[in-house]
Amino acid sequence: MTQISILGCGWLGLPLAKSLIAKRRSVNGSTTSENKLQILKDAGINPFLVTLECESISETVIPFLAKSEILIIDIPPKLRATNSDTSDSLRKVFVEKIKTLIPFIEQSSVKKVLFVSSTSVYGDENDLITEETIPNPETESGKQLLLAEALLQKNENFETTILRFGGLIGEDRHPVKFLAGKENLENPDAPVNLIHQNDCINIIEEIIYQSKWNEVFNAVAPFHPTREEYYTQKAKEQGLVLPKFNNQKSNIKKIISSEKVENSLNYHFKLDVC
Repeated sequence: MTQISILGCGWLGLPLAKSLIAKRRSVNGSTTSENKLQILKDAGINPFLVTLECESISETVIPFLAKSEILIIDIPPKLRATNSDTSDSLRKVFVEKIKTLIPFIEQSSVKKVLFVSSTSVYGDENDLITEETIPNPETESGKQLLLAEALLQKNENFETTILRFGGLIGEDRHPVKFLAGKENLENPDAPVNLIHQNDCINIIEEIIYQSKWNEVFNAVAPFHPTREEYYTQKAKEQGLVLPKFNNQKSNIKKIISSEKVENSLNYHFKLDVC
């Protein structure tokens, strides 16, 4: 039985671990919260308290990685700029964390790494985006993710697949809740590029089961109504105050293609961005 380690059992990592266990996989899961260790244990996950910093990492990372062939890295950058921060210092935070982690991966039994990234690495392009599109991140999180991707991809001690998700949604998470009632929203004609949590989990599992390593995949639901159409409809369905868009502020036409996921993995999206 192949053992899998998931660094970051949060909103996506925890249900992913549960799904893998249901399919008879052994899973080591990490959290930064002692209070969550029992939650992981109750779910059948081998729990580890792992704290990753720029220049240090918990010694528990060694048993966390031990005997695992596959490592899934699902830790968000979580950048919060302050007045004293510079772009370089912000970007360095996440990248340095990955640099700190890599030697421990090299010394472990891990041979395959799946890095959960984001389509934010492409910036606000006015085009159809595929895996062949040259990334052009505009946000600090997008820039740091791209640098982290490169660190992992160039390492010859293990094979790395990069999985770039669009906006994440699920039963307990939907961007319309944050947009409801807001006014003067930009880019009403921009297409949405979202993906449901269930599809995220299914795609990760397919990459593992089909052994698709040293690859890059974009993953969003192949359903791209405009922001105004989509969020207005979702606000109505959930009984929320309708968001108001500024039609004079519209310039982004980016559509993320998931054609490679559909063709290479023979994957059929189970959910539109509901």
